[in-house]
Amino acid sequence: MKEIKVDLKDKSYKIYVGCKLEDIGSRLKEYKPGRKILVVTNPIVEKIYLEPVVKSLQEADWDVYTAIVPDGEEYKSQAEISKLYSVCIEKKLDRKSTILALGGGVIGDLAGFLAATIFRGVSFIQVPTTLLAQVDASIGGKVGINHPRGKNLIGAFYQPKAVFIDLNVLKTLPQRELKIGLAETIKYGVIWDKDLFFYLEENMQKIKDLDWVCLEHIIQQADAIKAIVVQKDEQEKDLRRILNYGHTAGHVIETMMDYKGYKHGEAVAVGMIIANRIAQKLGMLNSQDTQRIKKLIERAGLPTQVAEKLALDEFMNILKLDKKVEEGKVNFVLPVRIGEVVVRNDVPEDMVREIIKDVCKCN
Repeated sequence: MKEIKVDLKDKSYKIYVGCKLEDIGSRLKEYKPGRKILVVTNPIVEKIYLEPVVKSLQEADWDVYTAIVPDGEEYKSQAEISKLYSVCIEKKLDRKSTILALGGGVIGDLAGFLAATIFRGVSFIQVPTTLLAQVDASIGGKVGINHPRGKNLIGAFYQPKAVFIDLNVLKTLPQRELKIGLAETIKYGVIWDKDLFFYLEENMQKIKDLDWVCLEHIIQQADAIKAIVVQKDEQEKDLRRILNYGHTAGHVIETMMDYKGYKHGEAVAVGMIIANRIAQKLGMLNSQDTQRIKKLIERAGLPTQVAEKLALDEFMNILKLDKKVEEGKVNFVLPVRIGEVVVRNDVPEDMVREIIKDVCKCN
């Protein structure tokens, strides 16, 4: 098992890569402030992995309660968080209780926001069950819910006490979900680590075939990068903004499809294509690297354009509502080369409109 520390002084925690679900209870003893723990999950994960987690916690002398949230990005909402507040109150949880997220990015965001806000904050544990959550969403303390007018507009920075990653859960992960996680992994190769990008190029088929050595390697590399970035800039005032590569336009696509069309990683993949096209148009990224990134996205089985026609004016309006907009200027994370990106807020709107119109088939 590999331990990766996220060093945030009094908010520091470890990511345990390779910790089995049945061992979580015993490992949580050192974090245990109270007896009650609420496990938040969805119906899909519930059927496969809730029982071993609950058993492990009960054997470690926790009083365990569960809350089941419907599966889907559209349920990362004010309505669902309100239901979770009610569960906490009905089960008589208190400030010494713990919230455990067992699931993917949606569950992690919801449970984390619940932990950050119920009783002014309780302990929070992440147990990610998707590749996307294991390489990205479970680390760094970004928690929140969506608003009909934009993704993740309501949220907080709230760090977990620990992250437990069991690679075995990926055996039951649908291929589509695996590909979604690869989008975030490719992101790390482009923004930070060219060696990771090259590794993905060389081993993409093995990864898609669930080669455990390859999967463990990319998860550890992505987690280590995320840890470094979060340590340097926990609340996204500077460096951490690079983690939004592909997300600026990607979030718009998710919003315009009511969180029911393209899943997060698929929308981010298209967002990366848009960012690359902008970077190339500005003379920052050469055509060879632009094509290499596009080819790797395609090999991962991810989309490089939106099939459905989207309204261009609506796209631009939602883009300007992005939570990272500052003084009316949209921030784009743009590659300079594979392994290095910069943040720019001076991209001409006409250029953005032209590229989005092409990639997203806007009318």
